[in-house]
Amino acid sequence: MFNPSNVFDGQSDLLELARQAATTAGQNEPPPPPPPPQQMPAMVVHHPRGGDLESRMANHVMDPSSGDDQEPPKKKQYHRHTQHQIQEMEAFFKECPHPDDKQRKELGRRLGLEPLQVKFWFQNKRTQMKAHHERNENTQLRHENDKLRAESLRYKEALSNAICPTCGGPAAFGDMSFDEQHLRMENARLREEIERMAGMASRYAGKSVVAYPNLMPHPQIENGVGTYGGQFGMGLGNLMYASNTDLLRMVASSPICDMSMIIDLAVTAMEELLRMAQAGEPLWMSSIDNSLEMLNEDEYFRSFPRGIGSKVIGMATEASRDSTVVMMHHSNIVEIMMNVDRWNKVFCNIVYHGSTLDILTNGATGTYNGALQVMSAEMHVPSPFVATRKSYFVRYCKEHTTGTWAIVDVSVDDFWPREGLRCRRRPSGCLIQELQNGYSKVTWVEHVEVYHKDVHSLYIPLVYSGLGFGARRWLTTLERQCERLENLLANAVSPSDYGVVTSPEGRKSILKLAERMLMSFCDGAGAATGETWAVLSGNGLNDIRAMTRKSINDPGKPPGIILSAATSFWLHLPPKRVFEFLRSHTTRNKWDVLSNNSEVTEMAYIANGSDPGNSVSLLRVNGMNQNQNNMLILQDSCFDASGAFVVYAPVDIVAMNIVLSGGDSEYVAFLPSGFAILPDGPKTPSHYGGDGVMDIGSGGSLVTVAFQILIDSIPTAQMSLSSVNTVYNLIRCTVDRIKASVGGHDDI
Repeated sequence: MFNPSNVFDGQSDLLELARQAATTAGQNEPPPPPPPPQQMPAMVVHHPRGGDLESRMANHVMDPSSGDDQEPPKKKQYHRHTQHQIQEMEAFFKECPHPDDKQRKELGRRLGLEPLQVKFWFQNKRTQMKAHHERNENTQLRHENDKLRAESLRYKEALSNAICPTCGGPAAFGDMSFDEQHLRMENARLREEIERMAGMASRYAGKSVVAYPNLMPHPQIENGVGTYGGQFGMGLGNLMYASNTDLLRMVASSPICDMSMIIDLAVTAMEELLRMAQAGEPLWMSSIDNSLEMLNEDEYFRSFPRGIGSKVIGMATEASRDSTVVMMHHSNIVEIMMNVDRWNKVFCNIVYHGSTLDILTNGATGTYNGALQVMSAEMHVPSPFVATRKSYFVRYCKEHTTGTWAIVDVSVDDFWPREGLRCRRRPSGCLIQELQNGYSKVTWVEHVEVYHKDVHSLYIPLVYSGLGFGARRWLTTLERQCERLENLLANAVSPSDYGVVTSPEGRKSILKLAERMLMSFCDGAGAATGETWAVLSGNGLNDIRAMTRKSINDPGKPPGIILSAATSFWLHLPPKRVFEFLRSHTTRNKWDVLSNNSEVTEMAYIANGSDPGNSVSLLRVNGMNQNQNNMLILQDSCFDASGAFVVYAPVDIVAMNIVLSGGDSEYVAFLPSGFAILPDGPKTPSHYGGDGVMDIGSGGSLVTVAFQILIDSIPTAQMSLSSVNTVYNLIRCTVDRIKASVGGHDDI
């Protein structure tokens, strides 16, 4: 087992470099250009599985012309497509998976490929897609088989307890029609459902469970319809074929107040979400360039006169809607939304912390149909300049038709009032529709009322327009994470990958490590603190937010005192340009103090999405000092329409040997640093509430830079003021270098 502390032995050198850089931080001059990179042979070395990473890296830069004069045995030559060629063929494949000879020749001519190469690529792509679809279909069939098996067992149990309608004894099914048998089995299931929900409701009201004397096991049946003169006032036939919504309404009419109000709230919210997701004008109005959909508030209150409460005075409304097609089966999306751990992981850049406070019902057997749970969540923008939004809400999931699901959130602040209410969720959520080949169409509605406080002036256009917390940000995150999950589940090394990652196991392990690194970065880059971080106050630096935590026996973190420092600033370039500048290893020495103006080599590249910028890289800084020669840099880069991240962390070479051989990456200790890049506002005018202010984004970028550094390896040690000041100087120096590099021109 490797020693995690070895990863952070070089951080003293990092602090020393920061001290040196701080002396020149005010000059605002770009660093001298790096020496010209050494010419490296354009070859790909396939390394055996396992093996030592040092030898693999030595082979990676070895000159093939060295050695004796003996002629090596001839090997079959392999052609590796460029990123541009793959991207163009991927785009063409989406439009035409089966190109004819003329199309293949034209595509090959445009990309510099032979028609036979194009033909083989499309054949391989179709085979890959077919295998993917078959796996999804097999998974779906297994789920259906399990569901049918469970239903069969339930029917058998219900049949064994059936009662004869004439004598009251055990039923002889030869004397009973099929419809009567079906009604009795459904009656048993619904009676169990009602009793279970009533039992849960009693916990909230502190009352005993209401008895249901009229739900007799042997009603009088006339033409398949029984009569109950009881509490719900519904016939047996109506009860048997009642939808889940009707069932919830029946339970809501019981005298158990708190539970009935929650259920009625969830049902009303679901009805509103469905209408909001499917309605057009005049409820939703398009922006000037049709890029955004804006809610017409007057029409909203006319359409929902008995909606969920009236508007809170002083709160501004943020409402947005967007839709897209994602590469994921609808059942997996439902699982992500209803499993709070997966929800936190997939939306880590939006959800700082989400938790399930109580599960009121788990839904139908084997599915989330009818599931109802009370949750809390703290939403954030990755910047210390924007306050978080915490809310308590009910989440309700329902299957409306086969393959069409809806999941709605609605605040429960009316039931549990709390001080400092800053955000109220009106019915918000998503409508998920099954498509062919394992794809799904997702329509997202985000509708909140919020006090616009504690927002820095830089972020006002982004937040007030609804883009900071809106539907587009949720959907683009989901779309990007679907691609990441698809790459994580791949059982082979992608053709676009290169470098020292040569096995599927190593590829999967390093992608999991990068996923954990991104989550850890988001944990310290925003304005949230939770229960782990303590904010440093009285430092006199209003533009830098610093927090500390003590790490003791924390897997994946080094032991000691950890300092997280973050700040945000504005650049005149669009997010895509800033993203490419920060993620590129060729320009890294312009801003990275750790590189010390040395050349950076990309040892491995793993594609992590359709965009070439979405990738995981393994970097090495050439010319490091002696104490850092055993250190590599793991970098995760991801970009979508709502923003981008460039996150990196120094990692020990011994630890990476374990990861690249397919070992468990959960115990690899690291401290992430990096950047979050967001647009500075919408591209079109948007209305900021009732004050009549109109504004637009300038097309620039809002950049958050955050560092997590081990300032003392002893958790009980006292905080060193000099170390804290050094980290402040490090973050200021990094910002100054970036601004000096981009300067007043665009050629970065």
